[in-house]
Amino acid sequence: MPVINLKKRNIMTALLSKNEKMKKITALSSLFVLVISVVTSCAKQIEVQTPASNQVDRKVQFGLFTNKDFSGDDNTVTFKLTILKVSNEVPHNSAQEPSTQILWDSILAPMRITDIPHLADKLVFEKTVTADKLSLLKVGFFYTIENVGNATHFNTFPAGETFKIVDFNFQ
Repeated sequence: MPVINLKKRNIMTALLSKNEKMKKITALSSLFVLVISVVTSCAKQIEVQTPASNQVDRKVQFGLFTNKDFSGDDNTVTFKLTILKVSNEVPHNSAQEPSTQILWDSILAPMRITDIPHLADKLVFEKTVTADKLSLLKVGFFYTIENVGNATHFNTFPAGETFKIVDFNFQ
């Protein structure tokens, strides 16, 4: 029968129980970090929803063209198509614009101004969003001309309407 040194056995037992304790602590720490991460990441801003019966599909057709001759203009322009919901709240200061919420936007690839098509070949994009049928929308374009500046072209999309065409004749 082999003789086991009691001191060696006690050391091994101590090491095993220390190892098991470390595994338990690591597992509990990981679980704690996971729970904290889930709880804090799930804290989202809650927005008041309108009744489902007021939600309708509202379609916007964006058209982009020019009737000018920009054949010598190689500046780069970037267009962003946007659909905004206008807040029903009255601003505190009458000089302020009502607040808006972006329902959808999309940036077109940058292009040279000379490449903006004429009316016969205009660029056409359609987007449908689900929105409150009683809300006022603003639809249109933000655009940036490189080394020149920014500008906008917007139309209103009145409450109750479900289709809007916004043609932008770039000048």
